[in-house]
Amino acid sequence: MSLSFLSRFLTSGARRDPTHCAGWVLKPLAALIAVGIVWVTTIQIVQIYAMTIVFLGLMLALVFLSTGATASSNRDRVPVWDGLLAAASLAISAYFWFNNERIITRITLLDELTTGDLVCGSGLLLITLEATRRTVGPGLTSIVLMFLAYNLWGDLLPGVLGHGPIDYPHFLDVLAFTTDGIFGAPIRVALTYVFLFGLFGTFLSRAGGGDFFFDAAAAVSGRSPGGPAKIAVASSGLYGTISGSPTADVVTTGSITIPMMKKLGYSGAVAGGIEVAASTGGSILPPVMGSAAFIMAEFTGIRYTDIAVAAIVPALLYYFCLYLQVHLRSLKDGITGLDDVPALADTMRRGGMFLVPLLALVAALLIGYSPNFVAAFGTLAVVAVAMSRRETRFGLKGLYDILAEATLRIVPVVAACAAAGLVVGGLSMTGLGVKVADLIFLIAGSNLFVSLLVAAVITLVLGMGMPTPSVYILAAVLVAPALTKLGVSLMAAHLFLVYYASLSAMTPPIAVAAFAAAPIALANPLAVGLAAVRISITAFVVPFAFVYNEGVLLSGSTGQIVLACVATAAAAGCLCLATEGYWKRQLGVVHRLCFLGAGVGLMVPSYQVQMASALAAAIGGWLVWHGMAADRSA
Repeated sequence: MSLSFLSRFLTSGARRDPTHCAGWVLKPLAALIAVGIVWVTTIQIVQIYAMTIVFLGLMLALVFLSTGATASSNRDRVPVWDGLLAAASLAISAYFWFNNERIITRITLLDELTTGDLVCGSGLLLITLEATRRTVGPGLTSIVLMFLAYNLWGDLLPGVLGHGPIDYPHFLDVLAFTTDGIFGAPIRVALTYVFLFGLFGTFLSRAGGGDFFFDAAAAVSGRSPGGPAKIAVASSGLYGTISGSPTADVVTTGSITIPMMKKLGYSGAVAGGIEVAASTGGSILPPVMGSAAFIMAEFTGIRYTDIAVAAIVPALLYYFCLYLQVHLRSLKDGITGLDDVPALADTMRRGGMFLVPLLALVAALLIGYSPNFVAAFGTLAVVAVAMSRRETRFGLKGLYDILAEATLRIVPVVAACAAAGLVVGGLSMTGLGVKVADLIFLIAGSNLFVSLLVAAVITLVLGMGMPTPSVYILAAVLVAPALTKLGVSLMAAHLFLVYYASLSAMTPPIAVAAFAAAPIALANPLAVGLAAVRISITAFVVPFAFVYNEGVLLSGSTGQIVLACVATAAAAGCLCLATEGYWKRQLGVVHRLCFLGAGVGLMVPSYQVQMASALAAAIGGWLVWHGMAADRSA
């Protein structure tokens, strides 16, 4: 598979510039949608099905106004065909709106669909697929089409994969006229949590919060070995937790950090890989995390606050591993830090106020407010601190631009969530999720470790070319039931999938974040993806640690939690040393094997094994120290 084919496979339509003629319609509509969403999610109570109908229709219209049919489409002009598709989106939405009472009260599969239902339902299906292709690319669209084909013609398959006959009206009824399909949980999450937290992130970024995060990271770690790489790790993590998108994070922060790393001696692939790994972790970093965490809350019924709290230690372990491997690699390669970095005191004096919105988020979460109001409080806090200084203050024009930008940012997410709803609705029709769970049991038996390996591989494969929320949705439906049947808690099973859904953004061969970083790094995207995996390889084992020992998820007694966190952190450190093969000096094979064995053993939930592993780590450390002493005496 050539790189040119992969690039085309991931290519979506050209994004139009709203400052040109399209902006006469595009920006006002986007800003108006933002105001409406804030109103119906925080102030006015509206029937949820009717709300999702209007939201999806308006967002699909925005897709065709803001995104061309191909990557080479005109970015300044909206062709007549796209205008007609936008109008069709609004017309179909209007049909569903005027008939929403009948649709809500009808009995699925018993009350026949009318001719208007068949026409508008089919139109909605086709428009959703085209919107997905334009915004996300052919990768997700191809997967959705495969699942839809399975729904319609899977009855022709022999054996357990086959299912009962499903005719087209049955197929369309479930996908377009129930809350199990297009208007299901993914779209509801995009309408509420995802949009409101995206609005918070847009306000914070426009007010200067992103610059503050970068300067703070530079002030803390810029002078140490590999300073620019550590700046990338810290700033991308902080920015990623409010953006929720590894690709957007790479493009935003990577345009600064990748050239800085290359100047100090990192190759293009390694510089891009470090940025990709750092940006990917933002999707699992509380307090905001990414869209997948909100969808997890909707799917599982677990409060988002509980999910964010449980994700704290795994996220910190991810960045601990990444930071340590960057540090060791920088020492090994002799890469120094920066000479000219901002003073921490000056940075805090200029931008420390941007910590207030984050504290407001955390406080609202801990008090117990719903995610909608948590995002609203955080946004109000951003506005308050921005208005406190003349240089960060924005007027009505700035507010208008922010509202429009926030809406346009989530256009691809909405299309992906609508497409994911098609898959989820189809799975409920065919029972494929149960069959996949049975297949996992067939492969792994009752062995939890093998089942987790299979689950991780399936999630990473599903993630080829797909956005993180869509990957998690598919994995949650296909894989999670098998894990919970083996005794894994609901929290651990779904966080495991959220974690690997996020990691899929940087895992070759189709790593969307790596493809975004490649043009900035002037490097091969596959090389960037491989470098990202290598620099964060230890982080791939962290999910296994919290499945086997839920103390890492802050569950259990205080003693159990402390022991689990200390043991897992020590294990991660040992694995980093084994991976990089460097600690004050180049490590030999025996040293690395000692640290590898210690790292694996410290994650085993057995006191005896952990003690033996700690002894192995001590032996490895003694051997390194003894070798250094011998070198000094020589």
